[in-house]
Amino acid sequence: MAAGRADPLCYGMQVSFALFADAANLSQEGKLNILGVFDALQVGSLPSIHPRAHLVVHLKGTSLDTGTHSVTLRWLNPSGRELWQSTGELNVGAPPAGVLEMDLPLIAQIDLPMDQAGGYLMTIALDGQRATDVPVQVRSAAQPTAPAMGRPMQGMVS
Repeated sequence: MAAGRADPLCYGMQVSFALFADAANLSQEGKLNILGVFDALQVGSLPSIHPRAHLVVHLKGTSLDTGTHSVTLRWLNPSGRELWQSTGELNVGAPPAGVLEMDLPLIAQIDLPMDQAGGYLMTIALDGQRATDVPVQVRSAAQPTAPAMGRPMQGMVS
């Protein structure tokens, strides 16, 4: 490890997983519930909007992460053009005594605009540093689908 660089497995919040789903919530007990995970969308025509998608980001943190952090979401189309961006704050409280690792779930209910078929990307940045990307493949009814070409369709379609 380079001098002066923190070991990412020991310091700083880490993304455990990030995905899109049809629905997500936290139970009264604090359990993360996720329903209808997808990485592909089939639309009738373009442009289109997929309403009320749930972006679920599961973060892991330690007591060193106590405080306010910025979270930036960027939705990029297949050409790399940003269709929208949003930045918010994540407030992390101190863990109870003896707790070394904290689960920090983040659920964002968002509309996903789509202007062309192809691979979209939701980029997620924590405190200004790109943390992870969530890809989504968009297909339109006018576009030939994989089964028509003799190949099985891939991905979880919403």
